[in-house]
Amino acid sequence: MKLEFFEPAEAATVLKCSEAWLRDGAAKGEFPHTVWGKGKIVFTSVHLREIAELREVRSGGATAPTVRMIGTRAQARQKFS
Repeated sequence: MKLEFFEPAEAATVLKCSEAWLRDGAAKGEFPHTVWGKGKIVFTSVHLREIAELREVRSGGATAPTVRMIGTRAQARQKFS
């Protein structure tokens, strides 16, 4: 098993995103990561693959119908329907 380790700046380059976005996602618990020493965030190659998969958007999937409401009258009607 070949596992590579990336600091946030390196990981951001690989994922073609900003380092701040990546750090924020890790801090919020949205992205998998490892913490070494005194809070140093490190990403592995497996983590980067998971992050890419988390942000994948698939087309052709069933979507929930959206209700379009314009103005306060429509909102009032929606409450009583």
